[in-house]
Amino acid sequence: MADRPEIEMLFSAATIQARVEALAETIARELGPSPMIVAVLKGGFVFTADLLRALHYRDCHPRIDFLSLSSYGAGSESRGTVTVQRDITDDPTGQTVLLVDDILESGRTLSHAKQMLLDRGAVRVDLCVLLEKPGKRKAVIEADYVGFECADRFVVGYGLDYAHLYRELPYIGAITLD
Repeated sequence: MADRPEIEMLFSAATIQARVEALAETIARELGPSPMIVAVLKGGFVFTADLLRALHYRDCHPRIDFLSLSSYGAGSESRGTVTVQRDITDDPTGQTVLLVDDILESGRTLSHAKQMLLDRGAVRVDLCVLLEKPGKRKAVIEADYVGFECADRFVVGYGLDYAHLYRELPYIGAITLD
């Protein structure tokens, strides 16, 4: 496809795998054998799947649920408002919850999700993200577990997309948008 942008690799598949393994080790030790994991769709599904498998090998057997939120639509800029597109089906009351997403930028979406889970009775909600861009924060929120800090570039791959494309890439790369 001639109009596809060049992709500069930032984090290889092997680098990502090693970091996921290290995160799983820490999470299993700190959250115990049975946290409730809430994966934020669509971007967080690849990271969550690999994290779940890594947790399994550390005798951690979490419950898993999914939440779909949007503040982007099909574009590359946050609209600033968060909408719930798919809600969780399990009750978080009394649970230690690990909220997992692909990237923490403005923080609006994850702040909304974290507060929603706490309001529904979760006793603790920790946040795990594959990437974070600390310079982009608009909400007061910090991740408890971070895969990589990322420069302010538009990133794709390993679940991250641009206009619903590139999620399938086994690595994370940066593209330049015109």
